[in-house]
Amino acid sequence: MNRLTLFDLDHTLLPIDSDYSWGEFTLRLGWVDPLEFKKKNDRFYADYQKGTLDIHEYVEFATEAIRLKGSDEAQKAHAQFMKEVIEPAIKTEARELIQSHVQRGDHVMIVTATNEFVTRPIAKALGVEDLIAVELEHNSAGWINGKIKGVPSMREGKVTRLRQWFAQRGDKWENTDITFYSDSTNDLPLLSAVNHPIATNPDEKLRAWALEKGWPILDLFASL
Repeated sequence: MNRLTLFDLDHTLLPIDSDYSWGEFTLRLGWVDPLEFKKKNDRFYADYQKGTLDIHEYVEFATEAIRLKGSDEAQKAHAQFMKEVIEPAIKTEARELIQSHVQRGDHVMIVTATNEFVTRPIAKALGVEDLIAVELEHNSAGWINGKIKGVPSMREGKVTRLRQWFAQRGDKWENTDITFYSDSTNDLPLLSAVNHPIATNPDEKLRAWALEKGWPILDLFASL
């Protein structure tokens, strides 16, 4: 049987939320109105934590600055974001966890509800080539238009996107032994569908759920 190991990204492999941090970074760059943006960004983040986020509304909001700036300036800013925010947040514990599964022969993938513009460079920095993230539509000029392409990889959408991934490979979920690491109850649909769910740096709700179900709990950043 094939082995597949899935990782959520924010607060699972990273001790921060990359999506929220990118928003704060654009605020620091002066790309957005400070009062209005921070109020909305905080509201969306609270909605995510409560499991009530409207992902379509959020993505339109979150990508507005880079849509206006254009591809070249957005890519340049993201490189700066990686250097100043993400790279210092990548901890040895996360790298070692990923490598332990690679060395075991697992196929490794990140499955995140954060959009691909923010997360693809992060996945590469972590040494993970395969990524399921929120995909973004592009306009006729080839730049993102604020809309989501296909099924967003959030809550039940992560299960759908993973099934699509198997279908594209001509493979079957049932032939694969799947492990999934996540911190959030937003990921209960996928955690409940895999062979080995592991509550990782779990929020209070997921910790309680994992204890009730007898799932392993991993406090990856306990020393931080």
